[in-house]
Amino acid sequence: MPADAAMQMFFSEVAEFMQAHFSMDRAEAVARVNGFWGDVAFSPYPDLVCHESSEYWAYSIVYGDVPFWDDTADRTSWQARAAPPTDSPAWTLPGAGSN
Repeated sequence: MPADAAMQMFFSEVAEFMQAHFSMDRAEAVARVNGFWGDVAFSPYPDLVCHESSEYWAYSIVYGDVPFWDDTADRTSWQARAAPPTDSPAWTLPGAGSN
């Protein structure tokens, strides 16, 4: 995604959270970030999306609108969204889903 270096770091933090908390490899995490924001034009850091944390965006990208902050939430019903298709340009790193 076209964005300045600081925004790229923010996206990297979102992907790192996904890796650490959702048991996915780096290639899939990056593909999910790319697929979610692929068509968005970003301002230099801090773009408006930086108003929310990397944790917020990680949950939003993977699960949609879920109450991740609620320790009593029933997470067993949360369904992860599908990763981008393997032939999608979102897959920019070699890995499990890339060609």
